[in-house]
Amino acid sequence: MQITIGHLAERSGVAPSALRFYEDRGLISSVRTAGNQRRYEQSTLRRVAFIRTAQQVGLSLEEIGAALSTLPDGRTPTKSDWHRLSKAWRPRLDEQIRRIELLRDRLDGCIGCGCLSLRSCALLNPGDVAAAQGPGAVLLRPEGATR
Repeated sequence: MQITIGHLAERSGVAPSALRFYEDRGLISSVRTAGNQRRYEQSTLRRVAFIRTAQQVGLSLEEIGAALSTLPDGRTPTKSDWHRLSKAWRPRLDEQIRRIELLRDRLDGCIGCGCLSLRSCALLNPGDVAAAQGPGAVLLRPEGATR
């Protein structure tokens, strides 16, 4: 069964403009009617849900696209296909969880302290010496991480 972009947007909760963007990036695909209107397979709903969920946990569209490219063309992915994909992502997600926990724990220390002591604060950066470690919140990164 094929559905319109409006129906896909309504069912997925994703704006039509975002669906067109996903299609431009090769994350989803459609066929065109004689009137040049997009039509999507109903299974695209699961693919869009997967994309949105992956984005919510911090995965990039490049990572999502690479994962989706491993799914079969011409048929709806099976439970086994999705399991293989999720298993491949487990190390990446475990690292994301580790980073989030580290951020939480470091921020808890500062919030718990309440004073942001200039003698003991883990985020203190006199003379901006952390700039040599790269852009962003380098003092909140896990040891050895570059981004």
